[in-house]
Amino acid sequence: MTTQTTTATAMVRTTKAAAFLRISVALQTLTIFLQAVSAGLLLSSSHGELLHGIGARVMYGASMLYVLAAVLAWRPGGGPARPIGYASGFLVLASVQVVLGIARVPSVHVPLGVLMFGLSVLALAHHTMGAPRGRADGSRR
Repeated sequence: MTTQTTTATAMVRTTKAAAFLRISVALQTLTIFLQAVSAGLLLSSSHGELLHGIGARVMYGASMLYVLAAVLAWRPGGGPARPIGYASGFLVLASVQVVLGIARVPSVHVPLGVLMFGLSVLALAHHTMGAPRGRADGSRR
């Protein structure tokens, strides 16, 4: 293989990994938003608890998918490792959120859900619009 072919293959791999990362963050953001909707149904409908419970499992799965996408974007994709920390942080928050929901501690569960949604929207914006670029030597002013 030539150097051009190797470079082109690496660029395609990086592009696919970045797209998977964006999709996983978008899915996580959507599932957290749907959890807020199902929380409202929980207060007003007999089916709300079932929907919120199912949604919790889907949201947790989306958080795990975000971790997987971050790892794939880093190692085989050649991207930065920083998103792995963000994704892992979301998984920790999702774990705490599930525990608080099961323990029925809404005074912490609800604000944490709002925080998670805001952070997920920020992560989505970061991965969709791109991070600010540093100087060629890697430093920022």
